[in-house]
Amino acid sequence: MATAFNAAEYLLSAGHPDATAVVSPRRSLTYGELAEESRRVAGGLLELGVRPEERVMFCMVDDVELLTGILGAMLAGAVAVPVSTMVTGLELGKMLADSRARLLCVSGEFAEQAVTAVGLAPEVTDVLLDRSDGDGFGVRTHQWPALAGTFHSGRTWADSPALWLYTSGTTGQPKGAMHRHASIRAVCETYARGVLATTPVDRFLSVPKLFFAYGLGNSCFFPLGAGGTTLLEPSRPTPALFARRAREEQPSLFFAVPTFYAALLASDVPDDSFASVRHAVSAGEPLPASLFERFRARFGLEILDGIGSTEALHIFLSNRPGAVRPGTTGVAVPGYSLQIRDEAGAVIDAAGKPGELFVAGPSTATGYWARYDATKLVFQGEWLRTGDSYVRNEDGTFTCLGRFGDMLKAGGIWVSPSEVEERLRQHPAVAEVAVVAAPDADGLDKPVACVVAAPGVTVDPDELIEFCREGLAAFKRPRGVVELAELPKTATGKIRRNVIREQVRDVLRVVPRP
Repeated sequence: MATAFNAAEYLLSAGHPDATAVVSPRRSLTYGELAEESRRVAGGLLELGVRPEERVMFCMVDDVELLTGILGAMLAGAVAVPVSTMVTGLELGKMLADSRARLLCVSGEFAEQAVTAVGLAPEVTDVLLDRSDGDGFGVRTHQWPALAGTFHSGRTWADSPALWLYTSGTTGQPKGAMHRHASIRAVCETYARGVLATTPVDRFLSVPKLFFAYGLGNSCFFPLGAGGTTLLEPSRPTPALFARRAREEQPSLFFAVPTFYAALLASDVPDDSFASVRHAVSAGEPLPASLFERFRARFGLEILDGIGSTEALHIFLSNRPGAVRPGTTGVAVPGYSLQIRDEAGAVIDAAGKPGELFVAGPSTATGYWARYDATKLVFQGEWLRTGDSYVRNEDGTFTCLGRFGDMLKAGGIWVSPSEVEERLRQHPAVAEVAVVAAPDADGLDKPVACVVAAPGVTVDPDELIEFCREGLAAFKRPRGVVELAELPKTATGKIRRNVIREQVRDVLRVVPRP
């Protein structure tokens, strides 16, 4: 019989009952209070009929309710499914239907999207709202403060499902990466302790939100696993807001993506805003060496750049404190193994020769929910295929060269070009379109739409960008629109994206988009 293990129990037991576990703009909780609140939520979920291994979806702001909701779901033996708050109602509905969750937990700010989503997911029977009233869902509606029920810990084991995280992956379709309870303990023991050397005195401030694998580690797993304090921020991140929170709350660990570090450099926040921080961490997309140097010169902090993935749960390749090599992603995190393979799948041992990065480690997902072909392609025995093109340097560090496929990132979040192209094709001014990545003034890749206009129509770039903003999550919108007479294609009619990327590589450096 497998030994019982529950990741939420593991996290809640790490800190002293009287120590501060969580601080948000609304309230603070000690570890004793957080455990009590999480168990109340677990009991309430069971009272609503949530069953072991059933999915509970969360579309909520980063606050105590979301944190205790994720912990409570895992305590009850259910599967927590936090999803992006930046999605449209249609996008939320697709994930809700795919997960077959019967319960959707939602913040009042996203009630409109949730109404649309519930209408697309006929298996949903209940909606749980935090601190707000709402109606129009067409199903039973409950209020978070009214949650109540007898808590009894769900019977879970190390390999029991604990968490699903949706990723766009390489096809652009939402896929639920399924993680075990043991994976949560693993990332605490590998990256958090092995690289950051986390302790109970650490205070964690993260720009990425809890729905993001990166943010979930930063604001939940790592602080609680160390017995430290998580500093939650429900509002939209801005340089001024996070500089103020840093000055007020004195975090020792700060997490962001390269786009946000660039925004801090472009802002007028005081240079001593992050004086309390012992380590700044970056992930989500490669950190340009120039950004590293500029940030260190102004704020006096080295940024530890690393790479993780939704499928690996957190960072598995990272620079080390005091041994950062700018422009690289560092070396393997303790507990993980790396390989670079060529297109035929053969391992490349020689330094300087590029190939696709594969990783093996204790936190990789068990696969994608109901995605057999995608699971076989990405999860290959003990190895996880990352889809990233990498090269190993002579000193043993690794450098990212981009994606093997056509996926791109904006603000550290995957964007499917085909999804943006589909939206743009709906506009009457567009005959053909290809979306590729182009570096902005800071060297960070952003989506650019290359458009062939419909006959007799004039393309208005601002109009097309706004059209995308209205139909897609805002981060997916193109940052620039380039009109072309025709799209370069192969003899068989396939778009030559490599040629297009070369054509537009300087467009955002010249005319940046908001």
